Amino acid sequence: MVKLDNGLKIWLDAYHQGLTQLMQSGYVATVEAIRDGLSNLTATCVTDSPHIARVLDTCVAEHTQAVPVRIYHPAPDRPLPVIVFLHGGGHMAGSVAVYDPICRKLSKTTQHIVVSVDYRLAPEWPYPNGLSDASIVIEQIWPLLEQQKLAYLPTLTLIGDSGGGAMVATLSADYQDHPDVSIDNQVLIYPSLDYTMSQPSVAANGKGLFLQQDKMQWYFDQYFQHGEDRQAASPLFMAKSGRMPRTLMITAEFCPLRDEGVAYVQQLSALGVDTEHFHLDDMIHAYLNLESLVPGQCGATYQKIADFLTT
Repeated sequence: MVKLDNGLKIWLDAYHQGLTQLMQSGYVATVEAIRDGLSNLTATCVTDSPHIARVLDTCVAEHTQAVPVRIYHPAPDRPLPVIVFLHGGGHMAGSVAVYDPICRKLSKTTQHIVVSVDYRLAPEWPYPNGLSDASIVIEQIWPLLEQQKLAYLPTLTLIGDSGGGAMVATLSADYQDHPDVSIDNQVLIYPSLDYTMSQPSVAANGKGLFLQQDKMQWYFDQYFQHGEDRQAASPLFMAKSGRMPRTLMITAEFCPLRDEGVAYVQQLSALGVDTEHFHLDDMIHAYLNLESLVPGQCGATYQKIADFLTT
């Protein structure tokens, strides 16, 4: 029988006890509180921030929209393949700054250039604004690196966690037949792939295990504000072919999003897409943001991504 990591269980019990006391005192979650919560949690638990030889902030512009990005190049004297990273946060929280240590670890461990995208967030900027920002960066990735005089290899990987994973899977489907954009790999870290919340693990793991089912519903209601068809917007239900990118799926046993990740792997495998599945049977959603509690599992995850990208 699989069991939750003991140290994580102790932390979770205290976390949810505090949350219950807050709710009983009349506390109502706000967008600002959600954003501050993710920022503070990550800053507290992800304290190892590796040195990267070159880090720069710039923007990618298209018409009237300028999308901020942060670029990490671990070895500026040699060309390296490229990762575009889309952070998690339920489409409402997270930022380039919050995910800076995670992107540094990705860049160092994989020896890839990482381009982290500060896409617009709901509710101020609902669906599909964040996706549009990510598309701008993907379509201009090579001119961007040339403009910054960064040595690169023209191999493109998209990586995202949680809501960022949803965006990655959506963009991979959107670009699978595009004549000018080639996505070689995608890495999906406990991704949100079913906005209808119809998979069994949503209910099974949706209470007392950090990511709550009712909070997921609230996130999605902030993201979809104009009556969009949530099934059609879900990567799990999008049309796919054997031309989808080579894929690494990372899931956690006690995550509400576990089953949609498993179903997605089955879909791609049936289509003949080169797909790997890395499952942690003692972890919860967002464990990369809880690194000090589970350093071994986080280290294994970064190494798995590096191994996947070098084979």
